[in-house]
Amino acid sequence: MNLRKDIFKTVSFHTLGCKLNFSESSKIMDDFINNGYKINEFPKKSDFYVINTCSVTENANKKCRKIIRQIKNLASESKIIIIGCYAQLKPFEISQIDGVDLVLGAGEKFNIINHLDSLDGKLNKVHSCEIDSIKQFVPSFSTFQRKRSFLKIQDGCNYPCTYCTIPLARGKSRSDTINNTLKNAIKLLDNGVNEIVLTGVNIGDFRDNGLDFFNLIKELDNIGAKRIRISSIEPNLLTNDMIEFISKSNSFVPHFHLPLQSGSDNVLKLMKRRYNSSDYIKKIKFIKKIIPHACIGSDVMVGFPGEKNKDFNLTKSLILNNEISYLHVFSYSDRDNTESSKMLNKISSKEIENRSKFLRKISKIKTRKFYNSCLGKIDSVLIENKDNNYFVGYTSNYIKVKSKIKSINFGELVNVKLDCIENDYMIGKQFY
Repeated sequence: MNLRKDIFKTVSFHTLGCKLNFSESSKIMDDFINNGYKINEFPKKSDFYVINTCSVTENANKKCRKIIRQIKNLASESKIIIIGCYAQLKPFEISQIDGVDLVLGAGEKFNIINHLDSLDGKLNKVHSCEIDSIKQFVPSFSTFQRKRSFLKIQDGCNYPCTYCTIPLARGKSRSDTINNTLKNAIKLLDNGVNEIVLTGVNIGDFRDNGLDFFNLIKELDNIGAKRIRISSIEPNLLTNDMIEFISKSNSFVPHFHLPLQSGSDNVLKLMKRRYNSSDYIKKIKFIKKIIPHACIGSDVMVGFPGEKNKDFNLTKSLILNNEISYLHVFSYSDRDNTESSKMLNKISSKEIENRSKFLRKISKIKTRKFYNSCLGKIDSVLIENKDNNYFVGYTSNYIKVKSKIKSINFGELVNVKLDCIENDYMIGKQFY
């Protein structure tokens, strides 16, 4: 096709949502670069803007609309392309937003280059499809300099959680092959990446011709990576054998993110989660028994329809009485075409706000307790940025560290001794 480089030369990306979105944005950036375009850091003025959207909550949709307005105020003649989960779920709604030039659903988001010529004409600016038609797995990994790299290994989800739109936005579960995953991981190592984060929608559901996620991590452990981190994994898919393997691993770090959503078995049943509170507690206790210094993060949803005070108290109790290191707290909001949106006994927005605030306070207390348990320990820190005179990064077990070390390149690993806690950081001294 005619790329019309005399007219369109620059593109800016803005990515909302999860690590998976960032890995996919990076692949699309590479496509633009390979076709002669220059990437501008958002929100610099560009000819094209690509917004990779999330739609987990209504707030994510609002963020997208706010960014569109921001772009039109900055560069009214530029072309705005919307991709991602919001684009798949509500393509025609987005197309009516002033300033949007092109909306690409799940089947076309990796083909943006092929749609550029249509932006000058009067063609239909929405290209979407039925999500059940999406069968192909498209591998991707982030190539952002100075940071860890997100490696996509899986996409889609077969779990029917009653509040979730992700199966509607991304389709059925599908995976890369182990062979191709290894090739991509080695490519990242060859480019100097010191930490790879395995990402997907439901990575524990990875499948490759009878092989599973455990087979994959055993193979990845042998490629010589300094750090491999597992992103969020369902509690029922993280086995004790995997935990024991990671405890002795050459590369996998002691950090687990296990979505809880609720400490009430009644609410978990309404959500159609595949574990109960007892299963979750047993998993945490086993991790801390085998890897005492492991960091355990969790997702919690508050205000699910029918969540009574006693249900919320069970969630609080589970979190306070177990070694969870931090929380990601989500406020429930109705999502179109989900079972929960049709449920009765909705919780008031005020009550949801109060419960969210309470759990965020608990999260800070739990994080500080976890940090205290690691005082005096020596660990490597992946340097990601600088804050005044401090270099900033994360330890293998996901402690945020500030350290006045000697000058070092971003993306490098440096050993530090965890000395004291200051606000949301630990202060580390370089250890030789």
